[in-house]
Amino acid sequence: MAPYKPQNFGDRLNTAASAKKAALEKFEAKSAALATVSAEKQAERMAAAAAREARAAEREVAKQAKALQDAQAKAERQAAQAEAKLAEEARLLAESAQEANLEIERKAARDARYAARKARK
Repeated sequence: MAPYKPQNFGDRLNTAASAKKAALEKFEAKSAALATVSAEKQAERMAAAAAREARAAEREVAKQAKALQDAQAKAERQAAQAEAKLAEEARLLAESAQEANLEIERKAARDARYAARKARK
């Protein structure tokens, strides 16, 4: 066996410094490798976020187009209903005018019969 050699303070400082240096080199080597991996992951996350934003924008555009389409359809329905209502009112007005004319003709015929009867007596 080798005899025990006690370490002095300088030896311990040198050993600690070399251990720190080795740990730092090891850490730097790992961090360089991790930096490239994390940069790739960051790029992937950014691409995914951009794709998400693009899909959200597409959905918003589709939603606005659908709202516009619905508004147009509603306006067309309302116009058709208004037109149908006007046509119905015109038909009812014509019908009532025709009924009034018939009533006037009936009254004139009745008055003529009454006048003829009075003239015979």
